[in-house]
Amino acid sequence: MKDELLRFCNSIKIEYVGIAPSEPYYDFEKVWRRQIEKGYISGFEEKHVEKRIHPSLTLEDVKSVIVCLFPYYIGNVEEATISKYAYSIDYHIIIRSKLEDIGKFLCEKIEGFNYRAFVDTGPLSDRYLAYKAGLGFWGINNHIITDKYGSYVFIGYILNNYPFEHDKPQERTCYQCFNCVRKCPGQCILGDFTINPLKCRSYITQKKRELSTVDIEILKKNNLVWGCDICQEVCPHNLKIEKTLLEEFKENLMYSMDYEELDQISNKEFIRRYRNRAFSWRGRGVLMRNYELLHK
Repeated sequence: MKDELLRFCNSIKIEYVGIAPSEPYYDFEKVWRRQIEKGYISGFEEKHVEKRIHPSLTLEDVKSVIVCLFPYYIGNVEEATISKYAYSIDYHIIIRSKLEDIGKFLCEKIEGFNYRAFVDTGPLSDRYLAYKAGLGFWGINNHIITDKYGSYVFIGYILNNYPFEHDKPQERTCYQCFNCVRKCPGQCILGDFTINPLKCRSYITQKKRELSTVDIEILKKNNLVWGCDICQEVCPHNLKIEKTLLEEFKENLMYSMDYEELDQISNKEFIRRYRNRAFSWRGRGVLMRNYELLHK
């Protein structure tokens, strides 16, 4: 059945597919509790620690986790003012559709197949699952890195009740050149494969509440009004990577937001125009604020 799964995924251009175990993730728990103790959490993560450790709290009869990577790199765009991950239609929409295709395929093949699919907003750690499924290795910047696409990959996973054979993690790490540590605008990369997300420039561009003086200083170290690509752009693992094969990440591209347009439309109109974009969920006001702080 695993071979059939892999063949189907390859047929819809998903090249990286692995299986993570579903038993409690006690090794992840140690790292996560240390992050909590230090206050290094963004607030976007699952708030219940047990749900991050025990997949069975999300799917009671879970027996394995299908993990897929979705490369999105389409090249560098000099005039861009938004992060590379937001060039295309919202990746949540694209990946959710792909994962549901996998779920429907397996429902037809396996009697009583039960599953739940997640993209970025699930209770478990996407990157940890990708590591456990053998799909990539850890970078100092806390990204999962692949040989073909570097770290420019999204992660989706499917909790399910079929006992697919587990894959093994890759026993290696990045070069540990520390380029990302030195170049990070907020110095949020701690050098031990963990980060302080509160000082991450990408996180700061998404903050709803008023920015602190320190936040503004970090924001002004780059010109992107949404996100930050610096730790990936300076990574040697991303130097000779291939562009994505997924058509969905090569179509309907936009690289920047126009300040004059934002200034003239309401938030309701902003949502109507851009509801299918990854930056739309925070609303017009956050983008306006970032623009104004960067161009004062």
